[in-house]
Amino acid sequence: MPRFIGVLSLVLFLNSYGLAAAKPHAVAFGKWTIVKWMIGSNEDQPIDLKIRPLLVDGHAKEYTVGPPHDITERLFVVRRVFRLNAALPADKGTQSHWRWERGGWLLVDRASTHITQINLPEFDSYSSVASWYRDYVAYCGVSDDGEKFYEIVTQLGRRKPVLKKTIVSAASLEMPDSACAAPDWQRQPTRVTFSVGGSDRTTYEVRGHAFNLIKDQDEDEAGSE
Repeated sequence: MPRFIGVLSLVLFLNSYGLAAAKPHAVAFGKWTIVKWMIGSNEDQPIDLKIRPLLVDGHAKEYTVGPPHDITERLFVVRRVFRLNAALPADKGTQSHWRWERGGWLLVDRASTHITQINLPEFDSYSSVASWYRDYVAYCGVSDDGEKFYEIVTQLGRRKPVLKKTIVSAASLEMPDSACAAPDWQRQPTRVTFSVGGSDRTTYEVRGHAFNLIKDQDEDEAGSE
């Protein structure tokens, strides 16, 4: 009898364990909230930043800004925000110097709930604006020394960009998202147009892991006059 009870207990335990293991995980977003974003060293004129938590099984795993982009039915990307401790060693312990900062992009797997930070080459969290299409992302990158701009198209899963072209020497980056406007995508054929300084527009056709320069739209317009 004791042996039977022991076997029965083991069976019930394994069944309960199997049910718990089979329980699907849930990925969702929490409610939007407004935080103050300090721009550079100017803390007197913060910008309102609208953020919301990324929840896994009801627990906040990351904080995000902006809309997500679906790569597949299972995978999506979303931009990360985080709190950074800006306290100096000489600051008193009672003073709070935590500040919100925009980060890079996260790749989220809805099925496994795995969250991965994406490494986008030359992506500047302050000045670059990413525009997604399928598993491609286009943006204006900034060199490490802040002296050059690049037109960049990269594809998830690839180490090197599909396109990386130096365009101009970097101008002042005093304002956020100031490297260039968000690139525009076209579906068929797959094309992307970069606009720098509000006037210079260059279009590329993306073919798998390669690209072709289609036209400089300003030169075409000037030639047709």
